[in-house]
This record gives sequence, structure tokens and C-alpha cells, in this order.
Amino acid sequence: MNKHTVISLDLAKSVFQACNIDTRNQQVRSNKTLRRNQVLDYMRRQPPCRVFMEACGGAHYWARQLHAMGHEVHLMAPQFVTPFRKGHKTDANDALAIAEAGQRPNMRFVPIKSLEQQDIQSLHRVREVCIRQRTQLINQTHGLLQEYGVASGRGQKSLRQSVWRALEDADNELTVLMRELLTEQMIELARLNGRIDALDKRVERMSRSVAACRALLALEGVGPVGATMLYSALGNGHAFSKGRQASAYLGLTPRQYSSGGEVTLTGIGRTGQPQLKATLIRGAHAVLKSLGDKQDAKSRWLRALVSRTGKNRAAVALANKTVRTAWAMLHHGQAYQKEWISTPT
Repeated sequence: MNKHTVISLDLAKSVFQACNIDTRNQQVRSNKTLRRNQVLDYMRRQPPCRVFMEACGGAHYWARQLHAMGHEVHLMAPQFVTPFRKGHKTDANDALAIAEAGQRPNMRFVPIKSLEQQDIQSLHRVREVCIRQRTQLINQTHGLLQEYGVASGRGQKSLRQSVWRALEDADNELTVLMRELLTEQMIELARLNGRIDALDKRVERMSRSVAACRALLALEGVGPVGATMLYSALGNGHAFSKGRQASAYLGLTPRQYSSGGEVTLTGIGRTGQPQLKATLIRGAHAVLKSLGDKQDAKSRWLRALVSRTGKNRAAVALANKTVRTAWAMLHHGQAYQKEWISTPT
């Protein structure tokens, strides 16, 4: 590994910018434009060194390719690179900014996804789009019905009942065209439901076939969707030195504003990975509902937390704890131990 060479790549679809820097005297050896088909040949000619890139479209693919060549690859969130850009926004200045940001001692890097993690993430993204389309179709149909004097209750079941009753009613204002459109809407809704069910079954199979996901299923409040999403986000956990870093990466730690020794903590906001956060928090609410009079240490802690802060904050705290536990399981390759208690060493 050449410790005195740093290469930064400004990624794009067709035109890339490669900046080669000698860290001994911070001298720019080259800052050149490359076509897509030239990138791998250029990197093969370079000695193994540190390579920095922004975590943008295609970054994980290039990271895997360069890692296979022996390079030490690091990905950074784009918002961490922007403050280091000098002058106008050009490809050359962006590549210089990436190199400068990557060398900062406190820089936080994005975990590089394996092909298995990429597959799981792609599966969830397709599933999320289908769910979003179904929600849009349901909301649109609700609105269309209201314009013809038909009001339906909330939810998919109520909508279907309202539509079929409206189609059977010959005395309402629904025209032939509108009846055809509503029928097509119901057919499309059934198609989306079938597509989502098929994707759910794939997620279920994936959660059982991948060893790490299968281990995460033992966590309270974590099902097939949560287990696969956690593994896709955290991988083997080696990108984080402790569980709190993993929790902060997912956006489950409170935002902090400190000045003059006074610390103010606010909500978790919408940072990190909103879909995974929502899944974990919904699972945490399910755990809270099933607490009953259980007397294990975790249940007693949760009951005390609910009485002190309320169910919503307790659910977020439990989701935070779940992520930390998941990180420990993935990082150390251990199974979940519900009654495990840490001891000082």
C-alpha cells in the first residue's frame, strides 16, 4: 500500500475526474478527465493506495471494483465534501475537494455494500416504490369518488367496498366512462397487491437464507423486513467502531445543539435512513404493546421508560437499542443473548 498517494474520483455517468495527490508535500500530480471505459485501466496502472469517492449513484460498484485491485476505498457523504470545495463548481475542483475531505482525521465514511447487500437493498427499493404507487392509487380513487358524491372510509378494504357498491348503484352520477375507470383502478390495485405480496415472499426467503439476517430475526420487534434492511445497511458492522455510531448513521440518535457548555437535545428528525427507522420504530411499538407483566430486565426498563417519557420516545429508545444490539451481533458474529449482561474487563 502506497501511503503517500491519494486518488480521488469524482463520479458521473460518462465523464469522470481523477485527481492524484502526493501527500508528502500535498502536490497535485495530475487532475485529469476520464471516460467511463478508461477508469479501470487508469486505476490498474496506479499502485495500491487510498481512493476517495462520494457516496453517489454507482459508488458501491466502483468501490468493489477498485477494492478488488488492492486499493483502500472510502466513500463519503456528499454534504461532507462541499465545505472543502474552493472556487467554482467544476469537476476538477470537486475532485480536489474529495481528496481534501477524505484526508481529514475525523471524517465519517459510508460502509461499502457487498453484492448481497446491494441485492437486498434493491429488493426493498422496488418494494417501497410498489407500496408508494398503491398508496397513490388509493388516495387518487378516494378523491375521484368524492367528486361524484361517493365517500368511502379510510383504508383499502373500505375503498374496495365503496367502489363496488357505487358500481352496482344505477342511480348515482357515475357515467359509463367513470365506471370503466374505477374498474381499471381496482384491477390495477389488485395487480399491485399481488406484486407486493410476491416481493414480501422474496424478503421472507432472503431473511431465512442469509445467515446474518436469520440471526437478526431473534431480536424483539425485528421481522423479515427489518432484519434484511438492517443487514443491508450495516453489513458485517466493521465500518463502525461502536454501536452508537451505527445508530447515528441510521438517524436514531437525537440531534444535539451545544453552546457555552449548554447541551440541547431535539428529536431524531428525518436524517439517516427514514424507511429503516420507521420499520424499527413500528417494531418497537409492537414490543411495547406486548409487554404485559414480564419481569425480565429489558421489560422492566421499558415500562419505566414509558411511564417517564411516553410510548413514542420509548419506542425510539428501543429502536436505538435494537440497532446497537444488531451491530454487536454482526460485528462479533454472535447470536442474540436476551439476558446478556456486560461485565467490566
